[in-house]
Amino acid sequence: MSPHESAAHLGVLVRHNLLLMVREPGPLVSRMVLPLAFMTLLRPLYLAAQGRTAGTEQAVVGTLVTFSLLALSISGSAILTERLGRTWDRLRGTPLHPVEMLVGKAIPVFAALLAQQLLIIGYGMVAFGLSVPHPFLLLGVLLSWSCTLLGLGALVGVLVRSMGELSAAYDIGGMLLSSVGGALVPLSVLPAWVADAAPASPGYWAARGLRAALDGEAHTAVEACGTLLGVALVCGALASVRLQGRSSRLVAL
Repeated sequence: MSPHESAAHLGVLVRHNLLLMVREPGPLVSRMVLPLAFMTLLRPLYLAAQGRTAGTEQAVVGTLVTFSLLALSISGSAILTERLGRTWDRLRGTPLHPVEMLVGKAIPVFAALLAQQLLIIGYGMVAFGLSVPHPFLLLGVLLSWSCTLLGLGALVGVLVRSMGELSAAYDIGGMLLSSVGGALVPLSVLPAWVADAAPASPGYWAARGLRAALDGEAHTAVEACGTLLGVALVCGALASVRLQGRSSRLVAL
């Protein structure tokens, strides 16, 4: 397949998936509004425990990681909706490659995930005086984290069998990964076994990278970005394999 044909396929898929998101804006709107309310209500608790600067940073980072993990529903449902509608079956007879399908889904969802995170950061800056002295370093972490969320969401979307399973996956999985990763509560005040298990959670690396970017610790931020991108590649590869049969065609899921 030529690059021009592949680009044409991607253009059609991106427009189609944007239309699906616009037709059902409820999940997207809730993932934009709820974290702002959550951060506003819980920030006083963090300020009382950690002081103004550290408390504000904890409130913003914790909210961002937690609600971006819950936004896995956007990525997962984008795939599951088409599976339940038997769109995947019809695509089996087309020349589309599984990677094209995933990329066509990924671009609109990536934009939504990144917009959510930028909104939380911007709200923290305007409403609470969050300092962002290294914006490009922070943007690098946000982009890496968005890629990880895409990979996780795609993998969940091709594995679950119903909307109920998807809801359980992102509710339970999202809260577990963010809590174990030290997003909501600092690891220093959690049991020792949680701190030992934390690096297994992508949420840990997201929170670590965000804090490092806000504090200007470039080496730590780059390390976190590399780990997050590695998780994204593994999850994306597994999702792509799940979409292929023995002949590398799209399979009915």
